[in-house]
Amino acid sequence: MSKAGGPGGAGGGPTAAAAAAAAQKQKALLQRVDGDIANIVDNFSLLVNVARVSEPPVRNSQEAFQMEMRAARMVQAADSLLKLVSELKQTAIFSGFASLNEHVDRRIVEFEQQAEKTDRMLERIGEQAAASLKELETHYYSSVLRTGHTEEP
Repeated sequence: MSKAGGPGGAGGGPTAAAAAAAAQKQKALLQRVDGDIANIVDNFSLLVNVARVSEPPVRNSQEAFQMEMRAARMVQAADSLLKLVSELKQTAIFSGFASLNEHVDRRIVEFEQQAEKTDRMLERIGEQAAASLKELETHYYSSVLRTGHTEEP
């Protein structure tokens, strides 16, 4: 968000590094989402396939074990998605704070520059006022009214 020549510099500065890190993190998060959703869908379809009723009792216990295993994997993938959502919320909150802090820092720099400019202007006005006052004093002390001497032609 910084302009060229502003805080953060033009290209390659802290903002560029932060943008690259954010893009990398977004890519990793999207891969996690894709992996977790694919895991849930695969395990659900396998769970449905295993849930078919068959005759032998031994096979039913094997199917029950497979169903429990697939259900557990689905729960793990769903838990991973919930953690991902929580991480995304935290990232949104903290990145909001980071951008707010960046904005505050920029404003502080702007106000410091404005304060320096104002100080220089006040110093210049003070110098001009002192010079004008000195000139007026000189004129007053050398005036005819001050000395009481009236020159007669």
